[in-house]
Amino acid sequence: MRAAIFEEFRGAISVKNVPDPKPKDDGVVLQVTATGLCRSDWHGWMGHDSDIALPHVPGHELAGIIVEKGKKVKNFSIGDRVTVPFVSGCGTCEQCRTQNHQVCDYQSQPGFTHWGSFAEYVALDYADINLVRLPEYVSDVTAATLGCRFITSYRAVVAQGRVKKGTTLAVHGCGGVGLSAIMIGHALGADIIAVDINPDNLELAKAFGARRTINPLKDEVIAAIKDYSKGGVEVSIDALGSQETCFNSIANLRKRGRHVQVGLVTGNHVHPKIPMDRVIANELEVVGSHGMQAHKYPEMLTLIQEGKLQPEKLVHQTISLDEATTLLPKMNAFKHTGVVVVNSF
Repeated sequence: MRAAIFEEFRGAISVKNVPDPKPKDDGVVLQVTATGLCRSDWHGWMGHDSDIALPHVPGHELAGIIVEKGKKVKNFSIGDRVTVPFVSGCGTCEQCRTQNHQVCDYQSQPGFTHWGSFAEYVALDYADINLVRLPEYVSDVTAATLGCRFITSYRAVVAQGRVKKGTTLAVHGCGGVGLSAIMIGHALGADIIAVDINPDNLELAKAFGARRTINPLKDEVIAAIKDYSKGGVEVSIDALGSQETCFNSIANLRKRGRHVQVGLVTGNHVHPKIPMDRVIANELEVVGSHGMQAHKYPEMLTLIQEGKLQPEKLVHQTISLDEATTLLPKMNAFKHTGVVVVNSF
């Protein structure tokens, strides 16, 4: 098969012919029809993920058709059109037994624990636990926006942030994760403040439901948020992952507010400064959000079917696998808007 592969971290990515994957007894092989280009793939290429063994094929947000399956797979058939959350739970550990597959002790992650979806075919493990059939009203390209950024944002807003109608919500970083969070928060009736240094991203944030936008290059973020929200927001999400965005997201909360960390904090940012005095004095909640379980997809898909969520609007452009090899290393340049999806292999 053709696959985009790199042989050293931060090295060249090129499309080569490599061996086709084979399914494990509990897994499947998909013919990939679409796959998202995500900043998490950039983190992997940078060497920020200890699970990755070289040489490596990235890619973890995907849609595809089952072309081969293991002998233990019972719930899916060859020809099924499916997607999968980027964290695949084993189904048997303590976390999975409590329905928290997104933090499985033995999780499988395409594009991290094994070769991913920047290829014509990809192997997925624990198929019966993690695959999600795609309804006709969700296209392959739209499905490729769901598996990491959208579902992580959905869980961050709905489960971890507990956002509801009238909640004041700040979103720091308006890339794919942040814009997804804004769209989801708007669907729930939140009053949303969007923060980003890219004016184009802020315009998209407005289109997706943000009532107030703030550019840190022009405004003092914490003061502007507290002024707009009359003292601080109830929920704040760091959708980027940096020293500054993490600190601001906690510092802009009102008393008993909730900070949700979604953006990966790695490299020089791995130990961000946290205003712990405010966390204690104001009884703030600081929580993480790491993907979403496959069994939670139906409620999200229902909102898509009803038109309350429109993840297809996140798609900025579709590209070829060859184009992805040059764009992936640039994912940290903050010059893109929305989501880029590979749909030509």
